[in-house]
Amino acid sequence: MVDSLHKADSLQEQRPGVKVPSKDTILTPRFYTTNFEEMAELDISSREADFQALLDEFRTDYNRHHFVRGDAFNQSLDHLDPEARRLFVEFLERSCTAEFSGFLLYKELSRKLKDSSPVLAECFNLMSRDEARHAGFLNKAMSDFNLALDLSFLTKSKSYTYFAPKFIFYATYLSEKIGYWRYIKIYRHLEAHPENRIYPIFQFFENWCQDESRHGDFFALLMKSQPQFLNDWKAKLWCRFFLLSVFATMYMNDVALRPEFYQLLGMNPRDYDLDVIEKTNRDAAKVFPVVLDTANPEFTARLDNCVDKARRLSAIGKSNAPALIQSLQKVPPILGIGWQLIRLYFMKPVPAAAPGTVR
Repeated sequence: MVDSLHKADSLQEQRPGVKVPSKDTILTPRFYTTNFEEMAELDISSREADFQALLDEFRTDYNRHHFVRGDAFNQSLDHLDPEARRLFVEFLERSCTAEFSGFLLYKELSRKLKDSSPVLAECFNLMSRDEARHAGFLNKAMSDFNLALDLSFLTKSKSYTYFAPKFIFYATYLSEKIGYWRYIKIYRHLEAHPENRIYPIFQFFENWCQDESRHGDFFALLMKSQPQFLNDWKAKLWCRFFLLSVFATMYMNDVALRPEFYQLLGMNPRDYDLDVIEKTNRDAAKVFPVVLDTANPEFTARLDNCVDKARRLSAIGKSNAPALIQSLQKVPPILGIGWQLIRLYFMKPVPAAAPGTVR
């Protein structure tokens, strides 16, 4: 863990109206790069017709006219207290950074694959269009709170994490699918409880999450076209690793560190996350050779144990103890989280579909 685990994202400004980007931690959205030469050598001929059909769907651009700010955004936000405003800015920044990360990766892939695989290149280009639209919409929403991100500065200043292509596939597939379930569950909750829809951006989530789902379908198809990424013992280990990484990161972020945001919307963050995990795990079973046993009570119990220790870390960070004492006090909960994650990883997985098949 890092010292900033317990801290609220700063509302400091680089210049008037431009927010200082939040510091990177192991739980914050990252920017990625990969081996573009290896990507250029991918052979998708076994699924060429499927890729063409998906490309035609991307070209249709169902949300071309969706992300248009209407009169609802002209409402006053005076009803939000300072803490609620901070929570919204934090949510919008994290979401914008994640979408912008996807835009940068997909745009670069579209450039690198233009000559070697025009179909893949156009798919990535059109997905980058979607991600740019999402990021721009979120950044504009931040301006309702008198702040915004300087995305060009973010491009240059943020560190990039290298992942080999197959790891990009695993991670991005899960990111897109879990994004779908996160957005649609918030949308459906607020559809049933409109009194909690305290900011109009949530009205856009139903169509928005369909972009996420289509992007996930693209990466599912990409993995199915490369069975070597799914059909050996190493794939089983890596799929379990990425599933656990995505689920545990979301769970600690939402339940331990940021429950107030979901409570503001009238949601129980623990119930929300567990349902998102179950639905995403179920989707992953259509592609991955194994998935996690999320129905096992031990799975939830160990995640809850991580949450307890993450809260302990937060409390230590907020204490008035000297920095050295805080660092020493953090060692047991950090080791405890690590131990719980190891135990979760080695829980017996659930066999899924045969690698590369379609359900």
